[in-house]
Amino acid sequence: MDAPANFSSIFWNFLVFLPFFLALFMLGSIKGFLVLPFSISVLSIGNTAVLLGLWPVHVIGMYYTVARTKRLGPVLRVVLLLILPLPLVSVLVFGIVGSVLAGIGYGFFTPLVATFEAIRKGRERKFAHCFVDGIWYTIKGSCTVVRDFTDFCFHSYFAYLKDFIKDPSSDFQPYEIKVNDLPGCVAVGIFGVLIDVPLITFLALGKSPFMLFKGWRKLLQDLIGREGPFLETVCVPVAGLAVLLWPLIVVISVISAILSSIFIGSYAAVIVYQESSIQNGLAYIVAAVAEFDEYTNDLLYLQEGSWLPSQAPIP
Repeated sequence: MDAPANFSSIFWNFLVFLPFFLALFMLGSIKGFLVLPFSISVLSIGNTAVLLGLWPVHVIGMYYTVARTKRLGPVLRVVLLLILPLPLVSVLVFGIVGSVLAGIGYGFFTPLVATFEAIRKGRERKFAHCFVDGIWYTIKGSCTVVRDFTDFCFHSYFAYLKDFIKDPSSDFQPYEIKVNDLPGCVAVGIFGVLIDVPLITFLALGKSPFMLFKGWRKLLQDLIGREGPFLETVCVPVAGLAVLLWPLIVVISVISAILSSIFIGSYAAVIVYQESSIQNGLAYIVAAVAEFDEYTNDLLYLQEGSWLPSQAPIP
């Protein structure tokens, strides 16, 4: 769909579209708030009950598998047995929190999106579908999510453990830790965090104003001309929220970049371990920042390239 050619057509298109969007958004929001209590209750209570009920069995099964499998070397086996409590507890905590957040997102946005889908071209009785679409689907979908999650925790999890504990072929080399490379891995990993975190933070903060104003400009142009994310009816609610919440999206993007820089820098330890080379790990530290700088420049249509060398390959 091409944008209107003159300003009067653009302005009239905007005036017609905005109240239409707001009316559908309010109707979808009301439906979302009506279904939200049920979705949160089913997903949070159902998934939490499954996690808490099966967690002791999962812990026992995981420890038994690590202790008995022949796919692990002795050093790696001992290390895993010592650090297993951390991921097992983390899965429990993040699973419960994620269930609550999933209930909120699924219960609110599914009826909201269904409201806009009801007016798509080719649909009959659009007015009635705007009021009813998405409600029963969300209720059934919440129950389906809990059922699928239960199947995974009760069947798939133990199937994976059973496959891992099977005896490997005679020529299989057990997974093992290269102990001689560990000091270099730790040192380079810490150095990578100390270098990459402040540099990526500086780049993210410095480019956030460009992301804010260029993003707003592009979204408003698409809104007025009914292009981009506003072209498809089903994408209109998400695109409309993006216009209103774009500053928050920019803040979240900056925070995400800062947090991810910790993992990007620490990944230098993995490079040292894989390549058995401290030099490659140090080269990765510089190359990672250069790749981040170049990627954000391309994303924001800034000057191409980076002021840092990026000779080391990024896995």
